[in-house]
Amino acid sequence: MTFTFTGRKFEASDELKAYAEKKVGKIDRLFRTDSDASVTFSAERGRYTAEVTIRNNGMFYRVAETTSDMYASIDSACAALIRQVRKNKTRLEKRLREGAFERSSSPEVMPEDDEETPEYKLIRTKRFAIKPMSPEEAILQMDLLGHSFFAFRNQEEDEAFSVVYKRNDGGYGMISDAHGE
Repeated sequence: MTFTFTGRKFEASDELKAYAEKKVGKIDRLFRTDSDASVTFSAERGRYTAEVTIRNNGMFYRVAETTSDMYASIDSACAALIRQVRKNKTRLEKRLREGAFERSSSPEVMPEDDEETPEYKLIRTKRFAIKPMSPEEAILQMDLLGHSFFAFRNQEEDEAFSVVYKRNDGGYGMISDAHGE
C-alpha cells in the first residue's frame, strides 16, 4: 500500500504517521491488488479529524472521523473503512448474482420561468478519468463516496456516458446519452 500524508492546520509527527500507516495498512489485506491510501490530519478547536481515502482497482473508499484524540480518530476511521469495504463486497456479490437493477426512464419536464435569468457562478471544476463500469458498480461507488450522483461510462450500453443519482424516494435513477437516437 502506498501512503500519502497531508496536514491541515496540523503537523503530524513521525510516530503518528507510523501509527496511521500500521492501522490503515491492515485494510490492504482485504484487497487483491495493491492500493493507494491518502491520510489527511486536521485539527480545529481541540477536535482532531483523520480523513482516510483508499483507492483500489478504480474504487474509492473514504471516511472522516473526528474525536478529541488523533489516535482515536485514526482507529475510528479504520474501523469504518473495514465495514465499508466488507459491505461493498457483499453488496456487489449480491447484486451481480441477482442482476437486480431496474432502470426507470421517465423524462421530467421543467416548467419555464418568465423571470430574469439568475447569474450562475461556477465555483469549482474537477477533472477525472471516467472508468467503464456497470450501473451497479457506479451506485456502489456513489454510496461509498457519500455523493448524490456519480458519472461513469456504462459497460452495458456501449460505454455511453451515464450518470446514476439518488432519488428523493430512496431509489436510484440513471441518465444516459442518446447515442444518436
